[in-house]
Order: sequence, then structure tokens, then C-alpha cells
Amino acid sequence: MIAKSKRDIAFPYLLLFLCVCLAISLLVAVSLGAVKIPIADTYQIIIKQLFHIGNVDHIAKSTIAIVWNMRNPRVIMGLIAGAGLALCGSTMQTTVNNPICEPYILGISAGATFGATLLIILGLKSFIGFGAFLGAIIATIIVLVIASVGKKITTTSLVLSGVVVNALFSAISNFIISIGANSDNMMTIKFWTMGSLASSSWGSIVIPFITILVACVFFMTQHRIMNAMLMGDEVAITLGISLQKYRMIYMLIIAFITGILVSSCGIIGFVGLITPHIARALVGTSHQKMIPISVILGSLFVIWADVLARCLLPNAELPIGIFTALVGAPFFVYIVIKNQKGG
Repeated sequence: MIAKSKRDIAFPYLLLFLCVCLAISLLVAVSLGAVKIPIADTYQIIIKQLFHIGNVDHIAKSTIAIVWNMRNPRVIMGLIAGAGLALCGSTMQTTVNNPICEPYILGISAGATFGATLLIILGLKSFIGFGAFLGAIIATIIVLVIASVGKKITTTSLVLSGVVVNALFSAISNFIISIGANSDNMMTIKFWTMGSLASSSWGSIVIPFITILVACVFFMTQHRIMNAMLMGDEVAITLGISLQKYRMIYMLIIAFITGILVSSCGIIGFVGLITPHIARALVGTSHQKMIPISVILGSLFVIWADVLARCLLPNAELPIGIFTALVGAPFFVYIVIKNQKGG
């Protein structure tokens, strides 16, 4: 009880601290890149554009364009993508009661990759986002259909169905690439499957922003049901919770969010795996506290991974998924070893 009360007291301060870190990270991330811009100039440009306060006549127009039209949308998309992926990871780990689950492990991202790859090979690059979104939805429906064959969706059936669907769509995508990809298509597919925020614009962040905002509000209202899910199927059923209904609803929402994010910035893996675990370690398993902390941590993770992708090599940009995987893969191994020791 003492440890719990200490966490309750510390939660507002932790939330405030992370919000301040996020605000500073946004400002610094906009300033960094191939062209380094002083943080003071970045601040003045943003304030001028938002509130029409101050004077930016001493700053070159090209610098203003870089900050406002190129880097700001990109960094905000990183914030949105990180928040959405962390939210999906938190929800999915609770839904299937498995600490190593996220959209990329349960086949949703493999479906999105299949949809995007197919349209790239067909030359319909203008519709890549729609293809990725549709692929994510189709993959999720297949997972739910396979998992509900026994008339009852269980955590085990969801995980196994996800593994099967992931393998299936990955194999089909690789087959399509092997028979139809040229060098130009391969470059597009590479950046799509490894994730990139380079194509972000003010217009492209509107739908993801609204989607993630609504989803965050919705799942915050579901914290009691999600807390009950963590207690196990028997306890949840005893409390009168229809697990099958909520699992289907949550999985479809996760698929919708994943489809939107993949259509905007490609595949960025492991964010939904890492951040929920860190959030639980900081504030416990209560979703009322864990979800907001996880969302902010996810945003921070993706923002700084994108900074590394832009700045690590001069005159070149790396896919953001490389850096999330470099952190995520060892973390995944750590979780598996920890669970085995705990079991």
C-alpha cells in the first residue's frame, strides 16, 4: 500500500516532467538536421507562425520554410506516430494478456506491408497509403476469424492466429517483390517497410492526429475494463465483462490506427513493445496512469529515433525503423528472458 501511494503521489510530477521533456524535444528536433538551425531562431519562427508575435526579418526565408514547412510537420508526425504505436501496444498487450505483443507481431503490420507492396509493384504509388490501410484491416479480420473458430476468442488463439497471418502476408509480400520489383520500386519498398517521416506535410498529419486523439480519449475511458482483463479471463467474466466483444472492438480499433499510421509513415516497429513496459515500471499496471505515460514515451522515442535517422550520416537519411529495431530487438530478448525466469 505504501509503494502504491508513493506512485499515486509521484504520477502528476512524472507526467509534468515528461510533458516538459516532450516540449523541449520538439523544439530541439526541429532545429537538428542536415541544416542545423539555432534553437532561438526555431522558437522565434514557431511563435511568429502560430501567434504572429515577434520579428523574424533577420532570419532567411529558406530557413523559415525549412522549419515551418518541412521539419515541423515531420516532428509532429513523429509525435503522433509514437503516441499511436504506444497506445496500440499497451492496448494489445492487455487485450491478449501477453507482454510481448504489438501490432507488428500479430500480423497487422504484415498486412499493411502487403497492401503497400502490391500497389508499389503495380505502379499505383498514389494509392500506397490506402493499400496499407486496407491490408491492415484485412489482416486483422483474418486474425479474428481464425481466432474465433472455436466460438471463443482466447489470448492463445489470438497470438497464434497473429503469428500465422504475419508469416502468410510476409511470405506473399516477399514473393511479390521477388517477381516484380525493379530498382526504383525496391528503394520505395525499403523506405516503406523500414519507416520514414520524410514525406510528412501539414496536410498529411491531420487525419492521423484526429485518429490518435480520439483513440486516446476512448481507451482512457476503458481503463476499468482493461484493468479487469489483466486479472485473467475468469475474473473478467465474473465481473460481467464480455471479453469476446471487447477484444474484437479493441483489435479492430488497433487495426484502424495501425493502418492510418502505416499509410502515413510506413512500418516503425518495436515502439508498441518497449514503451508500455517502461510505463508499467514507472506507474504500475493501472491503465488510467499507464496509457498517458506510455503515449508520451512513445512520442519521445520516435522523435529522437527520427533525429538520429536524419543526423547520423552527412547528406543522407536512414530509415527510422533501423534505430527502433536496434533498441527494440535487445529489449524483446530481455522481456522473454525475464518472463521465463519469472515463470
